[in-house]
Amino acid sequence: MIGWFSEAKWSLILKKSLTMPFKSLFIFFFLLGLFVNAQTQPAERRITRSEYIEKYKEDAIREMHHSGVPASITLAQGILESGDGNSPLAMYANNHFGIKCHTGWTGKTMHIDDDEKNECFRKYNSAYESFKDHSEFLSSRSRYAFLFELKITDYKGWAKGLKEAGYATNPKYAQLLIDLIEKHNLNQYDNYAKVPTKKLTKSKTTTSIASTQKYKIELHNNIKHIVVRKGDSFYSIAKSFEMNLWQIYKYNDLNENDIIKEGDIIYLQPKRNKAKEDNHIVKKGDTMRSISQQHGIKLQTLYKKNKMIPGTQPQVGQQLSLRKKLK
Repeated sequence: MIGWFSEAKWSLILKKSLTMPFKSLFIFFFLLGLFVNAQTQPAERRITRSEYIEKYKEDAIREMHHSGVPASITLAQGILESGDGNSPLAMYANNHFGIKCHTGWTGKTMHIDDDEKNECFRKYNSAYESFKDHSEFLSSRSRYAFLFELKITDYKGWAKGLKEAGYATNPKYAQLLIDLIEKHNLNQYDNYAKVPTKKLTKSKTTTSIASTQKYKIELHNNIKHIVVRKGDSFYSIAKSFEMNLWQIYKYNDLNENDIIKEGDIIYLQPKRNKAKEDNHIVKKGDTMRSISQQHGIKLQTLYKKNKMIPGTQPQVGQQLSLRKKLK
């Protein structure tokens, strides 16, 4: 066989070519050569699942430290959504999670048929941009907020929670993620001690990793936060941790007109709907926002739990509920 033709077919083609005028014969063989070359080119090799994990595990770990989404969950979802990185979206748009354009997307796009014809999907410059946008997608939507209250090592809780929140319609989605994580031991990457250290030299992330080492990252209520240093600004913190300014504002119940000062707590992940402590006794100088920051509970949730009007402040000595809604 030569390409798609048998020897008999090639013989017939050559016999017919003998009766052609020279000009037609030249064009015929030129076009035939292009066709044969296209048919005999080897197809682009698909990467294996183990290669996908090896290639993107460091991106998943780095993004876990940035957002709080377990690396095992990111990898398992990427494997499922991108077909081990071999889907057209992953190969030509670096979109590993099938995230569609949605309202407000101003980046590059790729249009392919999905649930409907010619649907719009986000296109990224790198796979890491896709991983980062996936985390922002989860952290910026209220229906996924409860997931960030789970321990970062609770991959089963995350998998089941994603299904409950409506991330996928497949009734077996949670179990598919769990099976992938356990079969390939992906939960080993959820260990905070396993920070990627190789392949960072001369890369875009080298400066970022170095700058974040200037801060002491702490955990409270299972949320990463830092303490503001002298000279820090919203912009410098966002830049150091490769975050957007809106994330700093949103995660800390701030706006662009607010001012931070040395000693303030700045959360790098969304605060929770419950605190570890049951109650807080209001002291002099306390505000609802300062209490919210102290205990890692969302400001709006704190108001709701205590049936207070947003914007009002508590009285000294008042007991605020941090876990249960007052009856």
